[in-house]
Amino acid sequence: MKKIKIVALSFLIAYSFWGCEKDDICTEGTPTTPNVVIEFYDVLNPANLKAVTNLKVIATGYSGIPANGVSKMKIPLKTNEDTTTFQFIQNGNDEDATNDNIDIITFNYSRTDVFISRACGYKTLFQLDANNPVLTDGDSSLWISTTTPIEASQPNIQNENETHIKIYF
Repeated sequence: MKKIKIVALSFLIAYSFWGCEKDDICTEGTPTTPNVVIEFYDVLNPANLKAVTNLKVIATGYSGIPANGVSKMKIPLKTNEDTTTFQFIQNGNDEDATNDNIDIITFNYSRTDVFISRACGYKTLFQLDANNPVLTDGDSSLWISTTTPIEASQPNIQNENETHIKIYF
């Protein structure tokens, strides 16, 4: 009788583990909502990347993103709105606010939420507006000459492995 109780108890314990699922963990390499990838180019020699210095990028609701000595940067788009407006502040990282030159860039896009998994939730993919994908505005002395979306196959922002926007200055 004692053996039957031990066998039954062992079977009950083993059976309780069969109902468990493996831990649902979002691994570090899982693709998430992509940032928009921007490359900076020399307006006088458009084939050459150009490093930007003392740049600060600010959007409403975000803290400033500094960029110094880089020709490529990634910035987040809003996942709850169809536009995101950034201030690209030339000389924004130095102590002297009087030499700041602010250009405003607005990204217009539509959003699609894609389910990844229970642990990771959803990610948002962006498709730039076909008519007005990127608009530039600012004061009377714009330092950004041109912004050009890269539309190799389609104007989608689905990953961070490719450049989405070129800025010439």
